[in-house]
Amino acid sequence: MNPDWRAFLTARGAGGGADAHEPAPGAPADADCTRYDLSHLGLIAVRGDDAVTFLQGQLTNDVRAVSDTHSQLSSHCSPKGRMLALFRVLRLGDAIMLQLPRERVADTLKRLRLFVMRAKVRLEDESDGPIRIGITGSGAVGALAALGLALPELDNALAVTDEVTVLRLPAPVPRFELIGPFERLAPLWDALTPNSVMGDTDAWALLDIRAGIPTVYNTTVETFVPQMVNMQLIDGVSFDKGCYVGQEVVARMRYLGTLKRRMYLAEVESPTPPQPGDELHSAGSTSEQGAGRVVDARPIGGGRYALLAVVEIAAAEVGDVRLGATGSLLHLTAPPYGFSAES
Repeated sequence: MNPDWRAFLTARGAGGGADAHEPAPGAPADADCTRYDLSHLGLIAVRGDDAVTFLQGQLTNDVRAVSDTHSQLSSHCSPKGRMLALFRVLRLGDAIMLQLPRERVADTLKRLRLFVMRAKVRLEDESDGPIRIGITGSGAVGALAALGLALPELDNALAVTDEVTVLRLPAPVPRFELIGPFERLAPLWDALTPNSVMGDTDAWALLDIRAGIPTVYNTTVETFVPQMVNMQLIDGVSFDKGCYVGQEVVARMRYLGTLKRRMYLAEVESPTPPQPGDELHSAGSTSEQGAGRVVDARPIGGGRYALLAVVEIAAAEVGDVRLGATGSLLHLTAPPYGFSAES
């Protein structure tokens, strides 16, 4: 974590940031805004004359569509089309930023650098550079507008005010990410504090789950082909951008194959927390890969958990998908964006 930011949060009793799980002292119980320290997310900065061309050959989406007002989801795959990392891609100043879980930064940087060769491009870990905070809730729009910040109207869009980038993210409630230098973000945090509570990393990840947005963690590297986690339904894959690592497999699944697994929303009651990568079972499944895997899971209270899960479509339709061979039954539903005819 940025050392200035860590000291700032500690001084305000915010628990040191990314590991905080309690509301800030004195916050109103009826606040209609929640703020988050997003230091648990990492940033890879890609700079240089060949930055766009380089990323075009590595990522599943069309990086040329990323602009000062539009971000996108994208992924980096193995030659077998399995996802090694999943990013939110956005422009910040002279850099194209790849935002992903901090735990995936080091390995992803190492792999991407293998492909640089003679390209005029630099890749750097800037996870401790720009400060990032989240703000969600029914009062989020009013709270940010009162601070003089321009707000994007569409999901995945950006707006910039005085070095502060505001990114609107999909969620069941208004959700924004603010990105900028410490000197600009610290006063905004203080200004938001009196009328908001502090959320933790589980609550932020739960918003991604509710929105049907997957994440790749260390435990799920090379587990999923992009279409299995609905990347084609959330503008995370371009099928006409040209070649990239793993493109042949991804394209073959679209044009020549039949999608047998896809990602569902789920809820489950369990005595132990489900974890990304956990196996799912179905009595009727004959696949050597099992009935599916957990993509992400977070607590929702009372021993219940919300999940994103990649599941065999046939098993999901039967309705007999469980955590482990004798575990609890998952209650599966489609994500908020639904399933298209070809998905």
